[in-house]
Amino acid sequence: MEYTGKVIWITGASSGIGEALAEALAAQGALLILSGRRTDALQAVADRLPTPSLVLPFETTDKDALPAIVEQAIAWQGHVDGLVNNAGISQRALAIDSALAVYDQIIAVDLLAPIWLTQLLLPHMAARKSGLIVGISSVAGRAGVPLRTAYCAAKHGLIGYLDALRAETEVHYGLKVHTVLPGSIRTQVSANALAGDGSAHGKTDSAIANGMDPAECAAQILAGIAAGQAEILVAEGMEEMLAQLRFSDPRKLFDTLAAMGGQMAAQRDAALAE
Repeated sequence: MEYTGKVIWITGASSGIGEALAEALAAQGALLILSGRRTDALQAVADRLPTPSLVLPFETTDKDALPAIVEQAIAWQGHVDGLVNNAGISQRALAIDSALAVYDQIIAVDLLAPIWLTQLLLPHMAARKSGLIVGISSVAGRAGVPLRTAYCAAKHGLIGYLDALRAETEVHYGLKVHTVLPGSIRTQVSANALAGDGSAHGKTDSAIANGMDPAECAAQILAGIAAGQAEILVAEGMEEMLAQLRFSDPRKLFDTLAAMGGQMAAQRDAALAE
């Protein structure tokens, strides 16, 4: 895709994958709409970009505010050429220890919010017979990873929504819909993840700390879009293998994850018994 002069809207743009995508797209001439909750952090990203950008902060789960936000985004340049649904929150707790409110929050942020925003922007793109929609799912959208039941539910759901949307819009409306499955990327996703009681996990997992650089992740995402890949896997090692096993050997995937989950559950029960 040629990005020069194209308006690309990124949620969760203040850090991590969203920030890296903003920098990579701006380097290719894109005009960026940067969204998230923290205006100061978004402005700091905007100040570094070589192309014009609009800082458009909002709370992704504020459903009532979204129609006006979409109108403001379109009004900036008269059109929006691409949407990257990147904002999200993860989880670090076994299901047995997770409050129902954790499921409400994660599914609202990671599944319902990107659906709402995409649905509101969809008529604009359909009318123009052109548009790019990118959803940042996860390897956990293909593999039921322990400690992430709510997160897996949301990310599996996002893949399903985007797959169906692609089927409906690719041929007649000319939209390009891409699902991204990152593995461990060096971001704040683990520190910001929800513990079982809904508080912040507050720690960075070793897999995240040693994960892929966000800039490399962004480069692989854009390469996948350019290659026309409907589903873009951005993972290495064990995580790449788990995602691929979903199709090549699902029984092995389930057994591998069950061994991991069983060990974690046993450790939990042993700690409670002390």
